[in-house]
Amino acid sequence: MTSTTDAPTAPAAPARLPSLTGLRWIAALLVFGFHAGTMRIIAEPDYKAVVDALFTLGLSGVQFFFILSGFVLVWSARPGDSRLTFWRRRVAKIYPNHVVLWAAALLVAWWFADPVLPAVAVENLLLLQAWDPRLGWFYSVNTVSWSLSCEFFFYLCLPLALPLLRRARPAVLWALVVALPLLILALWPAQQLVPEVSRWWFTQIFPPARSLEFWLGAVAAELMLRGRWRGPGLTAATAIFVGTWVAAAQWIRAELWTTLLAVAYLLVITAAADADVRDRRSPWRSRPLVWLGEVSFAFYLVHVLVMTSVLRLSGDWGTGFRGWRGPAVVLGFLLVNLVLAGLLHRFVEIPMMRRLAPRRPGRPPLVPHQRTPETVGGDADGVGAARADTPVADASGWSRR
Repeated sequence: MTSTTDAPTAPAAPARLPSLTGLRWIAALLVFGFHAGTMRIIAEPDYKAVVDALFTLGLSGVQFFFILSGFVLVWSARPGDSRLTFWRRRVAKIYPNHVVLWAAALLVAWWFADPVLPAVAVENLLLLQAWDPRLGWFYSVNTVSWSLSCEFFFYLCLPLALPLLRRARPAVLWALVVALPLLILALWPAQQLVPEVSRWWFTQIFPPARSLEFWLGAVAAELMLRGRWRGPGLTAATAIFVGTWVAAAQWIRAELWTTLLAVAYLLVITAAADADVRDRRSPWRSRPLVWLGEVSFAFYLVHVLVMTSVLRLSGDWGTGFRGWRGPAVVLGFLLVNLVLAGLLHRFVEIPMMRRLAPRRPGRPPLVPHQRTPETVGGDADGVGAARADTPVADASGWSRR
């Protein structure tokens, strides 16, 4: 087991956590594999069995993204960032890609003469669809954009809640680390309180319910910034995740594996971040993996629309491909989606971020510092990592001035 301490124990922590970027690609690949399986692209039973075994729980890759998002946004919060600056930066990050795919999905719907209600299109454009339990609404237009609706809710809440997070005692934060997975588990019996037709929406789509995963990552990041996180190293965390995944896929009911995987994902995320902070070996920060992680958001947005559109155009929707052609088509979709994601990232995401996001000063250098109780507070605006005149200990026990 590796852990962080309150005393300086490592060189200055990096401003970025490349291992987490690399892990984003693994999560995106899990979601892709899940959708490739549910679309029944592979008709050969033996080949399909392999895909099902590997990606049965692939939908939980979205859970990883939510936990990671909460962790990274708290980790990267800086003194002096206003709420408006934070919100503007998040809109600049995800909205341009969303608009492009929204327009592309409407064009595809027009091509296939699929009816789209104007109210549905507007709700999706404004990323409000996850709040609408009506069938066909929360999965509307570009179906995967429901998760962006949940992201926007968390973005709205984080700057308002961050001052409380910064002031919370470590014991309170640890209580939240324990309570949040239990609340995720409690969603399953709680769904009995809503109409049966809306139960999937309540547990899987409803933004306040899915925000529990964001907050789990956010609380862990705050503990790590204070040097209070205790968790396994990357090798042990990976082994725990693999064991949890195999057990969950084979023997554990959905209402329990969602909670167990949330914990397993959190352990991997914090262990990977700690490896970057301490400059320890990590297989997730190689240059190819980091690039794949950088385009993973665009990949996630394009992959379902591309696969469904091509299968409908070819007449193979729902029929599958026999023999070796099934895996070959899946691999082809993977490569095509990667190319399109790379283009979207290069020509939409990056330039629009530069144009729309407020400029952000470079992260101040890190200097050795022994934490004191005063390093827990928030800044006057309530959204920074600490008061402008107060260092904050990072996960290695060093501090940002």
